[in-house]
Amino acid sequence: MRALIVDDSKPSRSILARSLCALKFECFEAANGEEALALLATSPRPDVITLNWQMPVMDGIETLRRLRADRVLRGVKVLMVSTESDPARVEAALAAGADDFLSKPFTPQALGRKLVALGVCTSAEAMPAGGRDPVRVLIVDDSATVRSVLSAALGADPELRVVAAASSGEAALEMIAAGPPDVVLLDVEMPGLDGIATLREIRRMHRGLPVLMFSSLTERGSRATLDALLAGANDYVAKPAVQSRDELEARIRDEVIAKVKALAARGGVTPRAAAAAPAVPRPAPAAVRPAIRGVVVAVSTGGPSALAETLPAFARGASVPVLIVQHMPAFFTAQLAERLTRLAGTPVREAVAGQLLGPGDVLLAPGGRHMEVAGGAGTVRVRLTDDPPENSCRPSADALFRSAAKVWGAGTLGIVLTGMGRDGLNGARAIVEAGGAVIAQDEFTSVVWGMPGEVVRAGLADAVLPLSQIGVEANLRLNRRGG
Repeated sequence: MRALIVDDSKPSRSILARSLCALKFECFEAANGEEALALLATSPRPDVITLNWQMPVMDGIETLRRLRADRVLRGVKVLMVSTESDPARVEAALAAGADDFLSKPFTPQALGRKLVALGVCTSAEAMPAGGRDPVRVLIVDDSATVRSVLSAALGADPELRVVAAASSGEAALEMIAAGPPDVVLLDVEMPGLDGIATLREIRRMHRGLPVLMFSSLTERGSRATLDALLAGANDYVAKPAVQSRDELEARIRDEVIAKVKALAARGGVTPRAAAAAPAVPRPAPAAVRPAIRGVVVAVSTGGPSALAETLPAFARGASVPVLIVQHMPAFFTAQLAERLTRLAGTPVREAVAGQLLGPGDVLLAPGGRHMEVAGGAGTVRVRLTDDPPENSCRPSADALFRSAAKVWGAGTLGIVLTGMGRDGLNGARAIVEAGGAVIAQDEFTSVVWGMPGEVVRAGLADAVLPLSQIGVEANLRLNRRGG
């Protein structure tokens, strides 16, 4: 069997190639649609084509149209493998000619099931002996109700398997020592060894093991969760304030399962663990731009530790405002601002509506509200709105980035760090169209390469760097261009 992998991301092609080779496919690759069509013109017809959506030169939709218009290739099975997972986008891909759709990140098992459904291989071939098992999850929570609901909901998903449920940190550590799971779902507040102490031991034992915190939306819970995120937790999900079974089940369906799969697919690389990863080759610098007038930052999954590493390198003493959108509820953003103030060595505050922006101001969007900049002629103020969420996010990086491009134009520097989803993509496009620049975090140091990956694949980033280099690069640009 033969498979053509079409994706502009080399790491994504490598992941797909490993999975397909394990299923006995002979794989060949293309970095965009134009390259794929050239290969198909000179190569034997493949059994299946995996096709990314967002690519430079020729994107996935245009490639699909060309394939379906070709008399020889129109019958080839095409599986769209993309982060464009909104129902409307999936429907658009299918309407354009895709046979099926698989959302990134994915497990090899999910890919195998799609291939079986397409008739490309049999169930036995898709699940060979030694093939990857479902994602193994360890649940750690002192509440019997929470353990029960989590076990039932996660166990019902065929891509997940709950291998154990521990009622204490001590018990969890014993289970991990006996055999590490793929992901740990860890409560923050527990008697005895609490979540943070347990996390520190997990990091000492298994530095790269993905840990998802499950914490209450209380002041105490938010403080503890932020401590956990800064101590190395990969992400968190907030428990509903009233923990009825229905509310817990809804939160698990809406958030927990997707985040568990994302962390498992990433392989548990944490920003600090991968800080020495090499930089992705970057294009030559563009023509000299005007002085930077403002810096805008987008970040989500893995954000607190990424900000703690990045801000000290450029925000302290900056002569322009720095505005940050971190996807978090209101309970968390005030606490995050306090923590970042201590870690960055410069005041970090939640933004206030109508606040006049000055040199060196570092502002964090309040949870639950969009933050924008408005004004001109040297007087720029913060605007907070309750407009509908964008990309299912409020605050949204797109809203901030668009407004910054409008006010600061070519003097805007955007930074897109680790995070799930595609928030920041359209905003980054607005910055580039206004003459500004965008720096994106590379895949190797991102907890989840969703947001920065979208920007890179769209060709909007003029620098793609490891986390450890982003703050340094921003500082160089500020100094070089009069910031």
